[in-house]
Amino acid sequence: MEFEAVLEQTIALLQRQGRISYGALKRRFQLDDAYLEDLKVELIEAQQLARDENGRILVWAGETGSQPPARDAQVALPHVERRTPDAERRQLTVMFCDLVDSTLLASQLDPEDWREVVRAYQETAAAVIQRFDGHIAQYLGDGLLVYFGYPQAHEDDARRAVRTGLDLLEAMGLTQHYGVQLAVRIGIHTGVVVVGEMGGGSRQEQLALGDTPNVAARIQGLATPDTVVISPTTFQLVRGFFLYQDLGTRALKGLSTPVQVYHILGD
Repeated sequence: MEFEAVLEQTIALLQRQGRISYGALKRRFQLDDAYLEDLKVELIEAQQLARDENGRILVWAGETGSQPPARDAQVALPHVERRTPDAERRQLTVMFCDLVDSTLLASQLDPEDWREVVRAYQETAAAVIQRFDGHIAQYLGDGLLVYFGYPQAHEDDARRAVRTGLDLLEAMGLTQHYGVQLAVRIGIHTGVVVVGEMGGGSRQEQLALGDTPNVAARIQGLATPDTVVISPTTFQLVRGFFLYQDLGTRALKGLSTPVQVYHILGD
């Protein structure tokens, strides 16, 4: 099945059910791991702002089977719930944390046991993130979308994010559940976003929109298990505080030029 068709059907499922596991998507559409990773990122990118011909921000709240708008589309959307005049522009450091081998583990464990493994992962991660005043914006199946700089901003938000990433690796190394040793991949990027209320009906979330979350997601895709990889923007803000390895320039899907990335080794 073509990728666009899988994405369209997945969005329709999410609109009907509110949530669906990546394992279920893999089985339903017979996806390999690389295909599934691309689908995860596209689902994140689907939550975008569009503007009408007068420059007003519109929120997509399409019904089942409709398509999300392309970023920066210059047309009015057919399903508009409301304007978002309270949207706020600010610099944010965004972290994506993804559980390693989650689809394989989900297939090997009883669903109830797998649920407990995921709960242990989420609870362990939340405790670490809270220590550094990070904000978990979304639980994305086996992934976490985390903001540093919203709702509470600090001068050292980028350093807090990197420190959180390193502590997450350590905490996961100490976490076992049902014989499963947990490991994560982490990507971090800093940039300008617009933060505002998104969603339709009774489902409302405060989400950061723009390229920054997308780039962070792509960088997370470059990370190997138990590593923290950061963008050059974040690197400039934390340089001198952490040991690092220059990974060179890497091509990121959706970006026209390669991006220099760095592996954070420790303090």
